[in-house]
Amino acid sequence: MAVESLTVRYPGADRSVVDGLDLTIESGAFLTILGPSGCGKSTLLNVIAGFVRPTTGSVTFGGEPVTGPGRERGVVFQRDVLFPWASVGSNIGFALRAAKVPRTQRRDRIAELISAVGLAADVVHKRPHELSGGMRQRVGIARALANSPRVLLMDEPFGALDALTRQQMQDLVVELWERSRPTVVFVTHDVDEAIRIASSIVVMDHTGAIADHLGNPLPRPRPASRLGEFDDYAALRRRLHDLLHGQQPALTSGDHG
Repeated sequence: MAVESLTVRYPGADRSVVDGLDLTIESGAFLTILGPSGCGKSTLLNVIAGFVRPTTGSVTFGGEPVTGPGRERGVVFQRDVLFPWASVGSNIGFALRAAKVPRTQRRDRIAELISAVGLAADVVHKRPHELSGGMRQRVGIARALANSPRVLLMDEPFGALDALTRQQMQDLVVELWERSRPTVVFVTHDVDEAIRIASSIVVMDHTGAIADHLGNPLPRPRPASRLGEFDDYAALRRRLHDLLHGQQPALTSGDHG
């Protein structure tokens, strides 16, 4: 996937949210996009997803321009966007129905996905309001994976979860990635989250440009309780903090994360 000379400016804004950005994302990579609020990281993800059109520049996937959403790109949002009136099974199966997958195959795929994200089989008939926040995000991940996308896009999906549940969800996403190696692009503002899950880390600055693109030297697995024991952890964390904590202007109503 290639992002070339990408600029996004919303109508009425006094500056670009993303400004002249170039980025190559290797197939099968686990990339985190790290940056402060308002730096344009969510906007970049939305352009890759096909939800936002560039002002100038382009995103290409497999040599073809991204002009809208596609089944090859699954998306997990900041907050679960499950249909509140529908069961877990119906929420996960929505994309499968749209793809005209036969009912029997659809039922089998839903059961497979529920198991893959660590949920009990009996949640298939439950409604979202009967689930915890972590369980709802597991369902959101299952739905994003329903059509076996080649790219999984995740926009700060664990920000509203408590620390323990967040660590469990990080473990789950890494496990799913290691199992089938889709390309993962994961937006976060949390330095330790980026270090823990990513194979490489893009840092965006407050101008909407890339400040640095670093490889992650820490070996896997990376247990949360032992992250600080890795030899390269302190240096990498310090470098990321230095990149993030430069002088930043005050946010305005036109800023987008």
